[in-house]
Amino acid sequence: MPVSQVPQQIMKRLTFLATLFLTAVASAASPGAATLQAGAATSNITPELGTSIIGGFVPFPSTHVHDELFARCLVLDDGKAKLALVVCDLLGMHRSVSIEARRLITDATGIPPSHVAISCTHTHSAGSALGDLRYVDEQPLNDYQRFVARRIADGVRRAIHVMRPAEIAFGTAEAPEHVFNRRWFMREGTAPVNPFGKVDKVKMNPPGGSKDLVEPAGPTDPTISFIALREPGGRLISVFSAYSLHYVGGIGEGHISADYYGMFCEALKKMQAGSEKDPPFVAMMANATSGDVNNNNFVTPRPRKPAYEQMRFVAEDVARKVNDALAKVTWKDNAELDARFRELEIARRKIDANLLAWAKSTEANAEPATKKANLSVIYAGRVQKLAEAAPMARVPLQVLRIGDICIGTSPCETFAEMGLDFKKRSPLAHSFMVELNHAYIGYLPTPRHFEFGGYETWPGTNSLEPQASVKMLDAVLDMAAELAPKSK
Repeated sequence: MPVSQVPQQIMKRLTFLATLFLTAVASAASPGAATLQAGAATSNITPELGTSIIGGFVPFPSTHVHDELFARCLVLDDGKAKLALVVCDLLGMHRSVSIEARRLITDATGIPPSHVAISCTHTHSAGSALGDLRYVDEQPLNDYQRFVARRIADGVRRAIHVMRPAEIAFGTAEAPEHVFNRRWFMREGTAPVNPFGKVDKVKMNPPGGSKDLVEPAGPTDPTISFIALREPGGRLISVFSAYSLHYVGGIGEGHISADYYGMFCEALKKMQAGSEKDPPFVAMMANATSGDVNNNNFVTPRPRKPAYEQMRFVAEDVARKVNDALAKVTWKDNAELDARFRELEIARRKIDANLLAWAKSTEANAEPATKKANLSVIYAGRVQKLAEAAPMARVPLQVLRIGDICIGTSPCETFAEMGLDFKKRSPLAHSFMVELNHAYIGYLPTPRHFEFGGYETWPGTNSLEPQASVKMLDAVLDMAAELAPKSK
């Protein structure tokens, strides 16, 4: 049939379909037109029973799993770049574990190592992914470390498998009632002698309600920052949260537990309509900057509670606050993704001759029966190992950009004031930090705290030079500036 004889209605329909097709092609070809995609999944990393639970000075064997440990994984794709964010229910991990996990991810998915962030929550009731060598940059992986690396990579691959179009939002909630600075100035002459035979100006975890308390040695950060992903106009895919609160604790004897971080994830999931549908909603809680912050009110101590009660109280309250804030966020259908990664060479803590002599003498003269639980002997061993370490440490730092959201990272137990400083100085509108990312390199006090002393500054708890936090924050802010949109 000649074109002139095609019925008018059919011609209109063909013209309409042709226009739709050409518009779709043009949109797909135009820069920035791709919509955001997101996928989330979990991967079980619970160790076998009998594994040593770390977190205290004397590890003890696990006898029960109260709740499973997970690597919780979120993958984002803006059409040009992918980011993978992983949070593990671990006290920390050695740098070598992160390197291996990212290698496996890159080999399987093509996501470059610089675009994969792997942090740990710092639960004190998990097995160890740290290995036996405390002050080295590289170490051969043991069986559990290899298992963790593989399960992280599996989780990222599973998240990619369930990726779909997504909308994104940033939000915050305030929870000041759960965070307390744990470093306190004590009335002169009342602080106990430290393991090195000296008296500090600051005491970590001082006696609750003591008349000798003067004031906290630093601030807290009460803000929960979160990134939410949902199916367009529909149900949630994932919420990635970060809060500056050390673990809560209070577990059963010999129990493995993800602490409040895992309980928060379960509580937030239960609050979402359709959270059990396939693919399931995945909540994530990363540790922000809590190296000097915990859940103990030292002015008005709470009564001792049964195992898990306080943990659950904090988790459910924080989840409610985040859930309430979710109702107020503004959703977008796109977010440009990018990342920067650097490894700084930072000097390790110097051990002078007098301190080394003390360490050798203390260890040599210790009673064999008390060696395992004697803090002076424990630190004598740490000091000697630190003195033998290479003079420079390789410190992995990373910054992620997700639209106008910026996540800075640290591989240490980082003081809250550093996180607050990053938020204030970052060039992107919505910024926050996540600690224990890609490694565990001890505590990171800011320089002024070395004069005060206290647990977090002792050689063996802290293993980097006093200016380390300044150098690291400068590097993270520099990377954030590189990622910030340039004004036209």
